[in-house]
Amino acid sequence: MDSSEQNLQPAASDVAWQQLVPADWDVPSVFRQRLGARFGRQRSMSAAGHLLLVLHAVPQDGQTQRVGRLFWRSPSGTWKASHRPDGSQALDEHLREYRRRIEQLEEQEHRAQSADDYFAVLNDLTPVFRAARNLQITMQVAREQAKEARDVIDFRDRTYEIERQADLLHQDTKNGLEFTVARRADDQAQASYRMSVASHRLNVLVAFFFPIATLSAVFSTSFSFGEEIQQLESRYAPLPLIAMLLLGLMIGLILKSTITREPPPPSN
Repeated sequence: MDSSEQNLQPAASDVAWQQLVPADWDVPSVFRQRLGARFGRQRSMSAAGHLLLVLHAVPQDGQTQRVGRLFWRSPSGTWKASHRPDGSQALDEHLREYRRRIEQLEEQEHRAQSADDYFAVLNDLTPVFRAARNLQITMQVAREQAKEARDVIDFRDRTYEIERQADLLHQDTKNGLEFTVARRADDQAQASYRMSVASHRLNVLVAFFFPIATLSAVFSTSFSFGEEIQQLESRYAPLPLIAMLLLGLMIGLILKSTITREPPPPSN
């Protein structure tokens, strides 16, 4: 093979670019030149009455790479798609896939009860919402490029509804997640408050009966410290025990009033 024949052979990268556009599409060469080895972002191209849409399929769960799709509208109004033989209905079905996926996520959001459920919906919805928003922007540009195409206007309006539906669902899911987290935090705050109240009441009871327990531990409840006290106890029983209990209760009341006293307001 001579040098002139080698120059006629396309480079490996050129072959990769040409593979994105089907070989049987009679599209302007500028479309093939503007496409790289990958589909890239969603966008619209227009030249000589031709319209080429580079769109993304509906993102699936856990999918990191977007699946690109090409939609070509010839000057005569005929549509073709790179992934389906029936090009006239391909773009219509493409939009229906977005709507069905958003409706599935809406049902999942309605069933959400916990923060984990809302987060799962939000995790699946975010790429769909982003793709739907870029889809609407692309179709708006296509509408400006093909001003006389009535079908493009219809597709543009439908993508606006899809983007709005995804936006509303995204906001509702975020609100549901924030409300669930706030409600859980409020429940924890209420539980902590009840625990602090119960702990305070327990401390008050301990302080109230602490003098009695102390006096009982020091003097014991039998007053067996000698013959005189034993006679006193046996002669006036159970008055000594009652006197000790009353004394302990009085000291407990004094301690209780001291513990439960409101602290002074902070000084400025």
